[in-house]
Amino acid sequence: MALLESNQMEKGTPLPEFKLKDVDGKIVRSDQFADVGHLLVVFTCNHCPYAVAAWPLLVDLHKRYRDQGFQIIAINPNNNPSYPDDGFDKMKPFAEKNGIQFPYLFDEDQSVALAYGAVCTPDPYLFHNGKLSYHGRINDNWKDPEAVAERSLELALKRDMGEGSGPDQEFPSMGCSIKWNR
Repeated sequence: MALLESNQMEKGTPLPEFKLKDVDGKIVRSDQFADVGHLLVVFTCNHCPYAVAAWPLLVDLHKRYRDQGFQIIAINPNNNPSYPDDGFDKMKPFAEKNGIQFPYLFDEDQSVALAYGAVCTPDPYLFHNGKLSYHGRINDNWKDPEAVAERSLELALKRDMGEGSGPDQEFPSMGCSIKWNR
């Protein structure tokens, strides 16, 4: 496991396009979310300990804010035969087991991760009205949910919803390196 910090995408960048299959094999396109006011695109996977720790936080965030115009799109960019737990065939059982009620997509050729500049899992990108508003850590303690002092991503979301000023400082996300198949 190689620990990496995310690259920074410039704030205000429009949502990069994607067209990927979900866990059921159905195609999901970025333009289907053009009217979503608050869209979180997060590059993640099934096996990385940082990503595994983030899944319950993402599921909870979605449950609490989905009725306020918030949508999550999770994208698995790890299409590498050396990491079979992240394979497409493992994604649906993983989603069912973890109560994931938002699209979980497979970036088979890894072109979407490249377009975003994603480097690690999890790597969250929050878009407000189609423009990047936050790209950084989910919180300040990935290992111990009880010790979290700042929920950075949620603060950014609430700022975008007109409820607060966001995190005091933006720190990059960190996690396992994307398992490139190049």
